[in-house]
Amino acid sequence: MARSVAAKTPETPLGFKYPDLKERQQAAAAAKKALLEKFRSAAQDPALEEQRAKRKAIHEAREVRIAEREAAKKAREAELAAEAARAAERAAQAEREAEEARARAAAEEADRAAALAAEQKAARDARYAARKAAKKERRRGY
Repeated sequence: MARSVAAKTPETPLGFKYPDLKERQQAAAAAKKALLEKFRSAAQDPALEEQRAKRKAIHEAREVRIAEREAAKKAREAELAAEAARAAERAAQAEREAEEARARAAAEEADRAAALAAEQKAARDARYAARKAAKKERRRGY
């Protein structure tokens, strides 16, 4: 048993090399540096820059189209609002004209009613006068 413990101590020669702390740190730093270089070279790649420029142009064109659609939508809404205002004005004008026509019809009806009443009164007065004249005639014996 004691021998197996002694085999695990660093003084015992091993079949492969354990990297010490400094070597591991250097390897990690080298890996980080290589990864950083890889990303830097990818960021400076002209094809990637060209692709970014294309995406930016597409995005800007999309923004322009969206702005044009918004402007057209606002113009349509303004036109619809103006058309609604014109329709409301036409409806109000038609209502005023209808009200004036009703007022004229009512005035004409009132005039006809007044004329009819006057005719009826005149006819009644004529009948009354005729009765009275007939009564006088009967009393005098003519």
